Amino acid sequence: MNILLVAATQAEINPFLLHHGFQEFPVREKTIGEYQVSILISGIGMVATAFAMGKHCAEKTYDLAINAGIAGSFDPTILPGDLCRVSGDILAEFGAEDGTDFLNAEAIGLGKSLFYAASLDGFPKYNQLKKVRAVTVNKVHGNEKSIAEFVERFHPQIETMEGAAFFYSCEQAGIPGIQIRAISNIVERRNRENWQIEHAIKNLNDTLIQLFNA
Repeated sequence: MNILLVAATQAEINPFLLHHGFQEFPVREKTIGEYQVSILISGIGMVATAFAMGKHCAEKTYDLAINAGIAGSFDPTILPGDLCRVSGDILAEFGAEDGTDFLNAEAIGLGKSLFYAASLDGFPKYNQLKKVRAVTVNKVHGNEKSIAEFVERFHPQIETMEGAAFFYSCEQAGIPGIQIRAISNIVERRNRENWQIEHAIKNLNDTLIQLFNA
């Protein structure tokens, strides 16, 4: 089974790379058990992710793509360090304003803004993760008023800067895609002292290692 593991930054999956002997990175392919695993560091954000995925998947096809990284949580029951699997992801800013209303891409005929993860058998550790609704943004939220408006409009549980672009790229390439996220912070007014990035990365990579070991 050929698997593409995609992360925005190497730091987010570096413990996994070291655990499985990718020390000579950017050597990007290795056999792990029954899987042939390729690594793609896409860069941060939707544009970088879509470009990197399009370029890479034009050259090689995969049985599965996994997007792994950290995320912010809107949901008070989903805390820093928690692991989630994304069931659906929205290109939240793709649309138009009409006064105080927001019209999504589907409503005005621009295309799709909502994308779904593939159903996945054979990875019990993945299916045990909490299922969440995600939004993908160009601007991470840090203003109480805009956060409240955003939650009322989309009812998201987490936000990232790449997820929906990853799902879009998988759909275009005909590759089943799933997304695993570890929570690094609560979405609130920007406060780096409350961020737990190292804790999130540790838990994310422990989960990835267990996923492939299983």
